[in-house]
Amino acid sequence: MQARILAVVATLCLAGCGINDIPTYDEAVKATWGQVENQYQRRADLVPNLVNTVKGYAAHERETLEAVVEARAKVAQMNVGPEILDDPAALKAFDDNQAALSSALSRLLVVVERYPDLKANQNFLALQSQLEGTENRIAVARRDFIQAIQTYNTEIRTFPGRIWHSLLYSDLPIRETFTARESAAEAPAVEF
Repeated sequence: MQARILAVVATLCLAGCGINDIPTYDEAVKATWGQVENQYQRRADLVPNLVNTVKGYAAHERETLEAVVEARAKVAQMNVGPEILDDPAALKAFDDNQAALSSALSRLLVVVERYPDLKANQNFLALQSQLEGTENRIAVARRDFIQAIQTYNTEIRTFPGRIWHSLLYSDLPIRETFTARESAAEAPAVEF
């Protein structure tokens, strides 16, 4: 009976003295690095899709506006006089140009109704916001990783963690913290 009580007391003392802190902190380091990688993957997946979406929408708006400008130019180039009524080919060309302008204007009106301020500028603002948010998520994940490394390294280099590390966890090395590359000072380029 005394041996059981002694074993329970010894177990409680060991559990309370930090014997499990090193593996716990090591797992926290791995988990926070996983989050850093997760955010990098999110950026890798998100940015090309956002850029293509903005490019596609801007192209749609550009095509709509160019169609209006082109149709208007064709209508303006036509010389309309009383003689057009006597020339069926000229009348048909005039009618076709007017129909093209009406069609282009209809498409423009649909765009304007759906998107009152032709939202390419807002798409670019949204892209900028998403890029900023993504970079902030990466910065937060890196910060959390750096803090997890600091906690882990501090534990295995200070008392009593140093003792537990040398006795039980000598296979767990001191971890290197995140360091930015020299090129990190340069702003990333986003091309359209």
